Amino acid sequence: MTVGLRLDEAVWGLLHQALQHYRDNPRATDHLRHQLARLEQPLRIAIAGPWRSGKSTLLNAIMGEEVAPVDGVDGSTVFTWYEDGPQPSATAYANGQPPQELAIVKSATGMRVDLVGWRAGELRDIVVQWPTRTLRQVTLIDTPATGRDEQGRAPVMERVLRDADAVLYLTRDGRDSDLRVLETSRQSAVGQAAAVHVIMVLSRVDETGGGRIDGLLTARQLARRQHRDPRVNELSVHVVPCSGLLGLAGRILSESDYAVLAALARVPRPELETHLLSADRFLRGDLPVRLDTGVRAGLLDRLGLFGIRLATTLIRTGCDSRAKLSAELIRRSGLTELRESMARLLVDRRDTLKARSALAAVEALLRAEPGRGTEDLLGRVEQILVGAHEFRELRLLAALRTTRLGFDAELAAEAARLVGGDGVGLAARLGVEHDATVHRLWDVASEAQWRWRNRAEDPLLRLAQRRGAQVVVRSCEGMLAELAEGGR
Repeated sequence: MTVGLRLDEAVWGLLHQALQHYRDNPRATDHLRHQLARLEQPLRIAIAGPWRSGKSTLLNAIMGEEVAPVDGVDGSTVFTWYEDGPQPSATAYANGQPPQELAIVKSATGMRVDLVGWRAGELRDIVVQWPTRTLRQVTLIDTPATGRDEQGRAPVMERVLRDADAVLYLTRDGRDSDLRVLETSRQSAVGQAAAVHVIMVLSRVDETGGGRIDGLLTARQLARRQHRDPRVNELSVHVVPCSGLLGLAGRILSESDYAVLAALARVPRPELETHLLSADRFLRGDLPVRLDTGVRAGLLDRLGLFGIRLATTLIRTGCDSRAKLSAELIRRSGLTELRESMARLLVDRRDTLKARSALAAVEALLRAEPGRGTEDLLGRVEQILVGAHEFRELRLLAALRTTRLGFDAELAAEAARLVGGDGVGLAARLGVEHDATVHRLWDVASEAQWRWRNRAEDPLLRLAQRRGAQVVVRSCEGMLAELAEGGR
């Protein structure tokens, strides 16, 4: 929401200026046309993080089906793309070879792609098409483990930042090594001005606190502390704790799984706990309930020891059906909060984030291939960044999720709504019915602008609060400008 030229319109114009500038450079023009095409494509969200951070499990949980990972080859350099399609399919892309269709094996809860015959390092990308609502607005990218090479570069993250519009960065605890990888995103003018495309996910939180039932609460407290950390705030718009394993288990929980868990829940808790001290005890011990090894292994694979403990506790305390247990596992996993954050901060802002990607691509091209006239185009990049109110809205939304601005809960909720935290449409921003008349929308927007302008000019408020109020005022001005334009 901006007064005058929207961010996506400004970036579209910049891309055409750059095309004209590089008209005699086929490689550069192909790259710029690719960026123009990306503006019309679904939002690309990469799931990135270090080894064993749970990337594939989280991707499965988001989709609600077991479609990742792709097995059968050393995937240290392979990016696997999951996009919407009319029927399940998989295509391999290797350097110097034409695309090749891959055989897929369907299962009751998803599919598996085998890559028998491919050698390590041959593949660059695998594109999986899968018909599901989740992929109608986004393309999900499962990436290799991040990290730095011997030269101190982060090659996987560098490609993530080139190819994706937004990132879910998984980390066990937000340690310095993860923050250093994320700092790769700030090595440009666009990265420094608009660090609004990363959500940090504290992953595998079912293992926090030694696997205790209250470990999820501990993880949420850690996420709040991380979000208050200025260094983390510079690199991400939100921090969300999430157990992909628990969330996926909730989404694919079957009636037979529930029946087994309910039988275990009928065992007195002290007696059952002795069998849940380790995976080996659960698999090979003499359980009070007759379960063959295959059933035990399947349950352990889907839920983990923590999930089995939690599920049996939930059944004892009222989750007396598969549907109830499934919903509670999903809620407690943090998956619901993560999906809501993705919707509000990423998917609803897809035009802004895709424009950001194009802006970053143009800046990188101008710096890599300088020449006569490139300084003027770099100046245009800076001008767009300075005027991009959309980025300020996203940064304010991130700040409002903490208490550091000092707004009370009611004011913070109103500010978040006005800058698009409940949806970017006019009715959602103004908190009115979706079929409200233009006259009503104008009155509500005008009143909000007046209230927040008073706060922005109140000398008794802290500077951070006045600046936050200025962002809200600008959003209100944008709404009024849109209504005036529509009226004309």
